[in-house]
Amino acid sequence: MTLKSEVENTRQLKQIKRLLIMMSIPLAFYVLSLLKFIFIPLFAAIFVSVLFMPLVRKMAEKNIPGWLSIIVCVGIIISLMFLGIQVIKISSGEIINADPEFLATAEQRFEDVSVAITKYFAQDEQVAEQSAKSISIQKAQDWFVENGANLVGSIMSNISRFLMFLFFLVLLLANTLDMQKLMHILIFNQKLPSIRTFIKIEKSIVKFIWVKFLLSLFTGIGFTIACYAFDVSFPIFWGFFTFAINFVQMIGSVIAVIVVTIFGVIEISAPGTLLTFSLVLTGVQVLFGGILEPILMGKSFSINTITVLIMLALWGFVWGIPGLIMSVPITVLVKTIMEQIPDTKKYADLMS
Repeated sequence: MTLKSEVENTRQLKQIKRLLIMMSIPLAFYVLSLLKFIFIPLFAAIFVSVLFMPLVRKMAEKNIPGWLSIIVCVGIIISLMFLGIQVIKISSGEIINADPEFLATAEQRFEDVSVAITKYFAQDEQVAEQSAKSISIQKAQDWFVENGANLVGSIMSNISRFLMFLFFLVLLLANTLDMQKLMHILIFNQKLPSIRTFIKIEKSIVKFIWVKFLLSLFTGIGFTIACYAFDVSFPIFWGFFTFAINFVQMIGSVIAVIVVTIFGVIEISAPGTLLTFSLVLTGVQVLFGGILEPILMGKSFSINTITVLIMLALWGFVWGIPGLIMSVPITVLVKTIMEQIPDTKKYADLMS
């Protein structure tokens, strides 16, 4: 009788524990959303520091001072950002220096396409023309003028986030915030599982970031070449746009193809040529995103499509665009930790 009561108490305690965990999850996401101005730079710094950890360790093995390795890492990041700004400058310069005749032609072409589409759905030519005229490039320019103050405020907010990101990054690279020790204290009772899990997380995230960066770069180059080949304006801009948005797993590649194809409608009048252009863009995305990426990621990055979509929706809702970009690395981190805990291993297997 005593044994049965002990078993029953143990079972009830497990149920209460599971219930408390389920109740704490929405609260945790609420806190993450409420304090996103802290957590977004922190998580970004964690992933970037993991990327630079092998370099820091190699420099430490050669007896190079820690402060010098931090300066080198921050210098590399700032150099990459400067390079990105230069690419943005060149691509935006294409648009700013565009021929006025091109803008007029593009606006007319855009209006013609809008009339054709709205006429098809509305079945009324007058309604179609009125709807098309309500959407124009000039109205888009007016929108940017009206919302200029909000754009400036957003830029200032992102600058403060970047400074906070650098602050967290320096702390992590200086080993002031030891993630392995935090995992040992908060998650694992023993030191060995925490070390093993941290090494696995580090390898998975480093591999993901490098593969995603290189494949996004080659995808952007492919879009640029396609735009040059089909005489679509602003090829460098569209290549950079594709490179940037491709970091949003799955959704980014679809958006890139749709947006560039829609812009191609403005300049490519022949339906067959437009279809070929769209197929080329799709082929580039399928080659790098659908074929090479799974091969290069391998079994170390085995997360099913449903899990990726759920995490994209979840982190996009909590953190917006930064959440969309960091959703997959966060999923890798969570899945790797769950795999090392017997009670949650079955849920990690469901994510695979």
